[in-house]
Amino acid sequence: MTVKPVLRSDMTIEEICAAGNQYIGSVWKNRYDAMYDELTIAFREIEDAAYGLYLDQLMPALFDSLEDAGFEAAEPLKENDFVIGKCLLFRNSLEKWGTGEHRSRMFWNVIRRKNNRQPIGTLLTEIPHSHLKFDIPRAPELYSLIEHEREQIAIGIRRIKEATLLT
Repeated sequence: MTVKPVLRSDMTIEEICAAGNQYIGSVWKNRYDAMYDELTIAFREIEDAAYGLYLDQLMPALFDSLEDAGFEAAEPLKENDFVIGKCLLFRNSLEKWGTGEHRSRMFWNVIRRKNNRQPIGTLLTEIPHSHLKFDIPRAPELYSLIEHEREQIAIGIRRIKEATLLT
């Protein structure tokens, strides 16, 4: 049985974020533990790409639920795009925080209503990880922004990361 977040077409980006975090919180550790040995071996060969294999198992349920509720999270792919977790694009991510042992990458997806393509905001996915060994020290976390333009998203990510580094 696949656990999926329950989303509705009338939800705000903040409500989607909360439901997504509830879903991630309920499944991330079991998936991590179940895949740990396999991904530790994979990390030795493919390094950071092992985190993509993990997100390929964790994130599709969220993106499927978004689609089922009448939202779009994906954008048109470009020739050299690299996608993980069904809808996470590397060109729509930043990794500027932490040490080699405690890194943080933030992906973003502009969430749009399918019926009129209007953006309702941006869903950020943070994946904490290590570059030294396979390790996800805490649950991946979602954040929401009402902004949906690239420059404003980058400013919002920096604001969130600066706030979390202070706590």
